[in-house]
Amino acid sequence: MDYHFVFPIFIAFGVSAALGPVVIPFFRSLKMRQTERTLGVESHLKKAGTPTMGGVMFLAAILVTSLIYVRSCPKIVPVLILTLGFGAIGYIDDHLKVVLHRSDGLLARQKLLLQIVVTAVFAFCMINFYHIDLGMIVPFSGGKTIDAGMLSIPILFFAVIGTVNGTNFTDGLDGLASTVTLVVAVFFTVVSLVEGAGLEPITGAVVGGLMGFLLYNAYPAKIFMGDTGSLALGGFVAGTAYMLQMPLFILIIGLIYLVEVLSVMLQVSYFKLTHGKRIFKMAPIHHHFELCGWSETRVVTVFAIVTALMCLIAFTAM
Repeated sequence: MDYHFVFPIFIAFGVSAALGPVVIPFFRSLKMRQTERTLGVESHLKKAGTPTMGGVMFLAAILVTSLIYVRSCPKIVPVLILTLGFGAIGYIDDHLKVVLHRSDGLLARQKLLLQIVVTAVFAFCMINFYHIDLGMIVPFSGGKTIDAGMLSIPILFFAVIGTVNGTNFTDGLDGLASTVTLVVAVFFTVVSLVEGAGLEPITGAVVGGLMGFLLYNAYPAKIFMGDTGSLALGGFVAGTAYMLQMPLFILIIGLIYLVEVLSVMLQVSYFKLTHGKRIFKMAPIHHHFELCGWSETRVVTVFAIVTALMCLIAFTAM
C-alpha cells in the first residue's frame, strides 16, 4: 500500500508544532490579544489577553507542505488559493481589530466584497485551468451527479461563502473549530485516496497542521486561531468539496457549521420579530450549551463526535 499521504501530515504537524513556541510569545509581546464580550459566558472573561491570530501557524504549515507537493499534485492549487485567500481576509480583519484596535474590523460590505473576489478567483482557476465539472454528486444516489446549469455559479458562491462563515461561527471555544475541521479533513483525505483525486497533500497538510495547532489551542488554549484561521478553514472545506464535486456533502459533514450559522440567523430573526425574546440562551449554539451547564471540553467532544458520525454517513452516501 502507498503511504505517501502520511508525509504531508507529518511535515505540516512538525511546522505547526514548531511555530507554537515562537508565535505565541511573539504575539503576546505585540499585545495581539483576544477580547471577550462582557455580556457573554462568564467563564470566558478569563480568556481575555490570550494571543489570537494563531491561524498563521497552520496556514504556514499548509503552505510549506503544499509547495513541496504542488508539482506532483497540481490540483491542490485551487484549494490552496481559497484557503490562503480567505485566510488573508481573516488576517486583515484580525489586524484591524487586534493591532489597530478598530473594534469592528472590516465592515460587513468590505468583508463580503473580498470574499466574492477570492471565490471568483477560485472558480475561474478551477474551471478554466483544472477543468473541474460543476456537476454535483448527489448523496445516496450511487454516484450520480446533477448539473444546475446557469445556477451552478451562483450556487458555488453561496456554498463557499456560506461554508466559510459557518466555520467562522464555529470558532468560539478552545479547540472547537480545530477539532471539527480536523475530522472533516480526515474524511476528505480518505475520499481523495479512494477516488485518486490527488488532493491528499493539502488535505493531509490540514490534518497535520491542525494537530500541531491543537497542542496549543486545546483547552485551556494558549492561543486562538482568530478569523485568520477560521475563514481559511472554511475556504479549505468548500474548496476541497468542489474539487471532489461534493459540495452537497457539506450539508452532511459540515452539519456543525450549518447548525452554528442557523442558530445565529434564527436568534437574530426571532429577537427582531419578538422585540427582545430569544430562542437560545446565547448564539452561536455552542454558547447555549455552555449556559445550560456543559463544559467547554464536553461541547467540543460532542461536536467532534457528531462530525465523525456525519462523516461516516457521508461515506455511505457516496
